[in-house]
Amino acid sequence: MTSIQELLLSRIRDVADYPEPGVMFKDITPLLADPAAFTALTDTLAELATATGATKIVGLEARGFILGAPVAVRAGLGFIPVRKAGKLPGATLRQAYDLEYGSAEIEVHAEDLSDGDRVFIVDDVLATGGTAEAAIKLIERAGARVSGVAVLMELGFLQGRARLESALDGAPLEALLQV
Repeated sequence: MTSIQELLLSRIRDVADYPEPGVMFKDITPLLADPAAFTALTDTLAELATATGATKIVGLEARGFILGAPVAVRAGLGFIPVRKAGKLPGATLRQAYDLEYGSAEIEVHAEDLSDGDRVFIVDDVLATGGTAEAAIKLIERAGARVSGVAVLMELGFLQGRARLESALDGAPLEALLQV
């Protein structure tokens, strides 16, 4: 395990039975509160984004905003929020996707992405991959290309990586931690 991984893991708190019994929630707020750990995370994600030739960073609601915005600043790139449906004013592109129990929709401002953009997606956790897959579809519908996806943690047992393989079309998927 690398020193960055050790630092990040040491700042993530397990919360048993949250939000429901049997779930072990991974709380990243201690990591965000530690300036050294948060800076190390931001720098690492910015390096990954730059290495892919990204021109913009997309953060997925809501913790992807917290991680993605400073990554965009550090990398010198624009930041675009992908929000839950109904949260953005003006013209948007919307994408529906399935959840374990039901469905949801996300959206992005249509004018924030263009044909020449290479978009790097940032989020805190890759679980089943449904939100990330919907974001990839949204970005492509806007005419941009996905340069890669990076997450702080991947919950491998939920098989999200396998779900994203074809949608990524060879773009990298980086998980700093496997839990």
